[in-house]
Amino acid sequence: MRRTRTAARLTGCADLASERTARLGRAARRWGLRLPPMVRDSLLPALLLLNIVTMRAPQELPVTVALTAALALPLVWRRRAPLTVFGAVAAAAFVQWLTDVQLPADIALLVALYTVAANSGRRGTLVAGAVVEAGALLACLRWATEGAFVTLFVAVTAMVVAAAVLGVNVRTVRAYLAAVEERAARLEQQQDQQARLAVAEERTRITREMHDIVTHNLSVMVALTDAAVYAQHRSPDKATTAMLQISETGRQALTDMRRSLGILRTDEPDAERHPLPGIAQLETLADQMCAAGLPTRLEVRGGHAHIPATAQLTVYRLVQEALTNALKHTPTGTHAKVRVLCSAETVAVDVTDSGPCPPLPGATPSGHGIPGMRERAAAYGGQLQAGPLPGGGWGIRTRLFLGGSGTTTA
Repeated sequence: MRRTRTAARLTGCADLASERTARLGRAARRWGLRLPPMVRDSLLPALLLLNIVTMRAPQELPVTVALTAALALPLVWRRRAPLTVFGAVAAAAFVQWLTDVQLPADIALLVALYTVAANSGRRGTLVAGAVVEAGALLACLRWATEGAFVTLFVAVTAMVVAAAVLGVNVRTVRAYLAAVEERAARLEQQQDQQARLAVAEERTRITREMHDIVTHNLSVMVALTDAAVYAQHRSPDKATTAMLQISETGRQALTDMRRSLGILRTDEPDAERHPLPGIAQLETLADQMCAAGLPTRLEVRGGHAHIPATAQLTVYRLVQEALTNALKHTPTGTHAKVRVLCSAETVAVDVTDSGPCPPLPGATPSGHGIPGMRERAAAYGGQLQAGPLPGGGWGIRTRLFLGGSGTTTA
């Protein structure tokens, strides 16, 4: 039991000592990383010079200190000019070999080789490694004891290879990290660009929606107001009906504007009472235009239950804008016809009116209406055709492709 307790105590002390050593090592590393690069590079030359001064005899100091300084001091600038520093260290080592003086400062060759491998290309690393290997061969031939040449040469060669491999690995990791940082910066830039594009698209969408909502509803309200003023004395009932329609049109415009701006949430009661307009609401739109003074005939062929809500909204806005233009730019007595053909993959929209052709002066549709309609149609691969009809009147025609892009064959 006593032996077991003693062994446990010794094991605990050893673990505590290793933990303290690891802490000291981490602290020393953190302290070293805080130093400037040139100061860190000056530590090894200083230690080598201190070793020579304290370990060699006084009569040997002039030669050994000079050679050590020639080998070690260039390492201070090894990060700035790795190839130049390597050449200087190699030349100093050759002079050392000629004078037949062995020095611990020969480690400077390995440090210089590591720096070249970490900062230069493959060719520079191969040349530097060959130079150091040749120096290792010369050193072993001169200073190896009898029978120990092979062992010494293999050991020195292993150190040369290890220094070169470590430098190449550092260069590879550095290049990888630089590539990762560049990729991260590029991805961040792309995300910023995508965010800006999304903002621009959202602004364009809101602008287009506001144009359609405001232009259509104001045009209808103006026409209904004129009709109410005209009928207030002759037919009070019709005037009252027109005023009620003006009120309902205004409320619908407010609801559409709130929805387009993203203010109206799906859990609000108005969201259920006023869903997104689609093909089913075209009949109400036609009745509204008839009440405003533009007799409109609607023809919808094919089922539209499978058509996405966004595509139905596009169809509704196209018809709404075309009828609004007809209401604004044609004289009294003009008739309009809306034809919507629904199939499994496409939706064809055709809106015509019987206005005069060529149109009256100043009656040509202008502004953002037609461009906005083209943008809506292009979102579903359609090409909008808008212009005077051969037999008189004005018409717009397009075909929306529900499965993606396509070309119009209108």
